Amino acid sequence: MGETFRRYWLPALLSEELPENDGPPVRVRMLGEDLVAFRDSTGKVGLVSAYCPHRRAPMFFGRNEECGLRCVYHGWKFDASGACVDMPSEPPDSLFKTKVKIEAYPTWERGGLVWTHMGPPEHRPEPPNYELLRVPDTHRFVCKTFEECNYLQALEGGLDSTHSSILHTRNGSDLTFLSQYERIIPQVEVRKTNYGYVFSGTRTVKDQKWARISQYIMPTMHLRGTVQQVFRNDVEQPTMDGHVWVPIDDYNTWVYNFTYSYFPAAPLSREYAEAIEELQGRGKGEITSDYRPIRNRTNEYMIDRAWQKNGSFTGIKGINTQDFALQESMEPIVDRTKEHLGSIDQPIIMARQLLLEATQEVESGRLPRGADPKTHQHVRAADDFVAPDVDWQDALKEQLLALY
Repeated sequence: MGETFRRYWLPALLSEELPENDGPPVRVRMLGEDLVAFRDSTGKVGLVSAYCPHRRAPMFFGRNEECGLRCVYHGWKFDASGACVDMPSEPPDSLFKTKVKIEAYPTWERGGLVWTHMGPPEHRPEPPNYELLRVPDTHRFVCKTFEECNYLQALEGGLDSTHSSILHTRNGSDLTFLSQYERIIPQVEVRKTNYGYVFSGTRTVKDQKWARISQYIMPTMHLRGTVQQVFRNDVEQPTMDGHVWVPIDDYNTWVYNFTYSYFPAAPLSREYAEAIEELQGRGKGEITSDYRPIRNRTNEYMIDRAWQKNGSFTGIKGINTQDFALQESMEPIVDRTKEHLGSIDQPIIMARQLLLEATQEVESGRLPRGADPKTHQHVRAADDFVAPDVDWQDALKEQLLALY
């Protein structure tokens, strides 16, 4: 699966982590590999091995200067492509530096994120083309959080459309969350696509169906539409939000969170984005400077048992914090032989099947599902009412088409 992930472009870090040219390098760990990122004198981001190829000294302590990162142990300097451009410890006429490179991965910066492809160059597709990356910067908000569990149980938590009716209820006595329609356990349906799958959770409300249509874009992106009851300044603000889960290693995950507005083409106000973050448990003062939640496993997520008895279903503040509490506390890697999956778990079952199919495609030398940006460039999620006798995909066809 690690080799499969290396066939996709994945976020390596936020652009805000490298705020200036020739600024301090940043440690990056992803797919079990230790790396260092730096922004050179021209603004290009380099992503190289965490260790100098000379004596394995840590490049994190290097000097970022004049379009290269210089190891402070013996002065070897490498540019963003990994080429050695200076070797002061060798004679001036030595050609040794032309024979030495530091391992480096290509980067592509878009949408407030630095993306990388860590696989073989001959299997490198074009960079991603999500609608998230096409909207103006004024219409987008991105952040990230550290999650202490395997990426798959984090991903599956996002793909589970049923748990919100239980886990995220605001009032334990009547299981109410966001709106009256969430009280009903949805009817779940999954339809495979060439990028992953589209899945629905439909609830019957009087003579209509309320359909929440989400998207799974391989290998670890979840896209959903904002509930239509969310307003900004008394004007409906249509937005998309979701996550990309990037494995740090087998036991830890970076969760990249995003929200963006698409129509009408109104900027995403900072107040709106901050309100969403507060609801999720990622508000001001809730995340450390290194993107770790202050409510975590070491303090039992600051669960308030009195509040759980008299108002909150879980007693834990923040929607994502509630997710983390369960996903991290299952086990670092869940023993799935002990699970008992039911009819509501179709998205989980299908995701596992698709990931296993992707490994087979990679083993056969083919590009796995969803890696080609043409397959996902028009993907959008939606939620709305549909007539009971109409197929939800037909009824919401236009809403599910991203043309921004």
